[in-house]
Amino acid sequence: MNDLAKRLGLRVDPTIFFVSAGLSLVFVLLLVIAPVPIGAAFADGRAWIVTNLGWFFILGVNVWLGFLIYAAMSRHGHIRLGPKNSRPEYTNLSWFAMLFAGGIGTVLMFWGVAEPISHYQNPPLPGVEPFTFEAAQDAISISLYHLALHTWTIFALPGLAFAYFINRYDLPVRVSSVFYPLLRDRIYGPIGKAIDIAAILGTLFGVAVSLGLGSSQVAAGLSALFGWNDDTMLRLAILGALTLVAVLSIVAGLDKGVKLLSNINIGMAVGLLIFVLITGSTLFLLRGIVETFGLYLSNLPRLAFWNDMLHGDDMGTGSWGWQGDWTVFYWAWTVTWSPFIGLFVARISRGRTVREFVFGVLLAPSLFTLIWFAIFGWQAMALDGLGDNARTAMGPGAGAISAAVAESVPLAMFAFFAELPWAPLMQGIAVLIVAIFFATSSDSASLVVDMLCSGTEKPGPVRQRVFWGVSEGLIAATLILLAGEAGLVALQQVITVVGLPIFVLVFMMIPALIRGFAAEDIDHITIGKRPALSEFDDQSEDKVPDAPPLMRDA
Repeated sequence: MNDLAKRLGLRVDPTIFFVSAGLSLVFVLLLVIAPVPIGAAFADGRAWIVTNLGWFFILGVNVWLGFLIYAAMSRHGHIRLGPKNSRPEYTNLSWFAMLFAGGIGTVLMFWGVAEPISHYQNPPLPGVEPFTFEAAQDAISISLYHLALHTWTIFALPGLAFAYFINRYDLPVRVSSVFYPLLRDRIYGPIGKAIDIAAILGTLFGVAVSLGLGSSQVAAGLSALFGWNDDTMLRLAILGALTLVAVLSIVAGLDKGVKLLSNINIGMAVGLLIFVLITGSTLFLLRGIVETFGLYLSNLPRLAFWNDMLHGDDMGTGSWGWQGDWTVFYWAWTVTWSPFIGLFVARISRGRTVREFVFGVLLAPSLFTLIWFAIFGWQAMALDGLGDNARTAMGPGAGAISAAVAESVPLAMFAFFAELPWAPLMQGIAVLIVAIFFATSSDSASLVVDMLCSGTEKPGPVRQRVFWGVSEGLIAATLILLAGEAGLVALQQVITVVGLPIFVLVFMMIPALIRGFAAEDIDHITIGKRPALSEFDDQSEDKVPDAPPLMRDA
């Protein structure tokens, strides 16, 4: 494999690169050949995980959040994620823009209207009637529970671990590097390579499914704007355009391509937010923003530990209700993205302190998410008919948005803008924002996968970076073209099952970080010299504390 990599002009670990690429190809072929039986097998696996380990996912994310808060507030919060005298490479605005665009921007555009309306018309909590004020309050609270602090906790924990061990110790840019305190030199062997291959596969398939969902949302928007048929050919054309934009950004690199697209997109998204605030029920929405803070904070403890344990007539069966299809699925899905988002966040956070990293990554995107849902969610429910009296007064006009969501989730955002001024223009802008968000996620993922294969932050050869960008688009396109909807459904089931081992891996990052922090020479004011990596070896505890760090390439 070394000779093949040299002939192709690649700068990678051959084992990680070729095994990842080969398994991706084999997996896609199997899904294309037999999507239904494979989907059924993984659906059974997902059902078992949700039924028997759903509590583990819910408890786990809460434990992660508690650890992150502890790390930030403790004396270890002063540790700088990089050399002692390093400083952040990006301004706070650019940093936040890249966090938002690379992490959750796609999700907000897809679910900003659809999730609150879904919970509003089908309340998940017992005893709540649809389309009531109580249902509306629960809908906003549950949407924020899913997409604010807890989602960013899943990204922040691996991000902190990567930033600490990779930026501070100059270890290879790989997921396996996080486990040096536990595995030591075995991170360079089969165990470490297996960890990195699993992270690459999770990233590729996760992004491929997201590109498939993104193409469906863009296609729904173009269909609403121009009356085009929302069919396979339109989605393939959209995928091709998204992949082309992503590849051009990949060639430009992180500092030019991804940063430029991120800054453009965050500006457009904020503009869209302001437009809805101004042209919608402005006073109602301003009051809603303030009230949403209280709703989120008051309901978060209950929702964070809610396990749906009283669901069903026979609670002894262990079956799950609504939450098994939403919350547990969310956490399993999101954690498959955590190596990609975590490494990306670590890369753009070099030089920041642990405290700055944790609070920045957790609070800034969560605050934006809260405002986003407060404006889009409340306005959508108001346009749909908020409460029995409003729906009665609206007559046949009530329920337009909820009907669109029930028909097709990708239509939600465009049905929403159809009720506001300048509908065609705003629907067109929404299509553009969605397209750029998904292209940004694709190019960010491609750059991260390239780093995982090369083990370095230095950009690999252009052909190497472009390979991964094109691969993501081809995986999604092949599934849509040859396997149809069944292929995407099968892949979603696969990712949920893959989410369990990745979830366990992320859990193991906590003891690795604890051991790393414990080896630091810290007092309550200053940060001394970092410990040598050799100090993590149980047999080397007596070595000089300030010995130079071990630096190796995989």
